Amino acid sequence: MTLISVRDLAVARGGLRVIESLDFSLSGGQALVLRGPNGSGKTTLLRTLAGLQPAVAGQIDCPPDSIAYAGHADGLKPALTVSENLSFWASVFGGPAIGPALVAMNLTELTARPAHTLSAGQKRRLGLARLMVTGRPLWLLDEPTVSLDSNSVALFAAMLRAHLAAGGAALVATHIDLGLPEAGLLDLTPYRANLTRRDDRPAGFNEAFA
Repeated sequence: MTLISVRDLAVARGGLRVIESLDFSLSGGQALVLRGPNGSGKTTLLRTLAGLQPAVAGQIDCPPDSIAYAGHADGLKPALTVSENLSFWASVFGGPAIGPALVAMNLTELTARPAHTLSAGQKRRLGLARLMVTGRPLWLLDEPTVSLDSNSVALFAAMLRAHLAAGGAALVATHIDLGLPEAGLLDLTPYRANLTRRDDRPAGFNEAFA
């Protein structure tokens, strides 16, 4: 089953196109690693696919309520405990029980700890565990391993592999090797917009501010 299909997509940041003419698709069981230098549009693309900003051209097709997005913020409520945070997100999305997510990201001994008392790495693990309780099949992940040590990166990779094995899919922006040889590579460099072209307005200005 195709979980997302992108055709001739262009996205903009600050009124200027950063990516254009992008085509790709993801089916259940597949993962793509987004690569490209800083500023190449990885975060902008993920935010566009997640519906947080409009595309300036092209088409995005995916089933409704299929996407879970994890950006640079961990998406936690500081005053709630680890288990309360996961239970909150499970109730919002109508997802599964939180037990498997606690185990997957090694959080079982921290269930009663308020989120504001966690280390940066523990908060990141909790933020990633949140993906499992959404019940959403398509994960869009922006630098998910920030603040994680090598053991936690391995936990995340195992969680992601289990998600793929269950028929899910993932698009992951990362600069590190996740140890997922089965993942494909989507290098955004060939799709970078030509910002040197001459026009009476910046490329993408009319679409972004219409």
